[in-house]
Amino acid sequence: MKIAIASDHAAFDLKSELAQNLRDWGHEVLDLGPDSADRVDYPDYGYKLAEAIACGDAEYGVALCGSGIGISMAVNRHPAARCALVSEPYSAALAREHNDANVIAMGARLTGPDMARTCLQTFLVAEFQGGRHADRVAKLTEPNISTQEDA
Repeated sequence: MKIAIASDHAAFDLKSELAQNLRDWGHEVLDLGPDSADRVDYPDYGYKLAEAIACGDAEYGVALCGSGIGISMAVNRHPAARCALVSEPYSAALAREHNDANVIAMGARLTGPDMARTCLQTFLVAEFQGGRHADRVAKLTEPNISTQEDA
């Protein structure tokens, strides 16, 4: 798979480590920056990541900042992105299985490298279950869509 990864300065080290893990696992990595731990603004990198997902440059994304909150908010401003902030493997699995998340977000100040790696592995192997979840996920991209549950 081709996976885009981006962070702010607070998560630069975690980004570098997870990018290498992804390569070691056989994935192609699109590193959207930053290239150092110098101060940057997380929205800029969240928007770049969302655009990479939207235009098909990557199948999935990894968004990282100090808490994971800010960058996940930035990514989710794009209707093609479904970014889930996670801190443990169960939420990482549910993000894929129930919400068809295409981006995982984590906070480098809150989630250690081992847990972040486990969350990422879990996220990548989980599959969207579809079924009753499909209509709900469709509403994330098209809020005014009518579904069977609405009838």
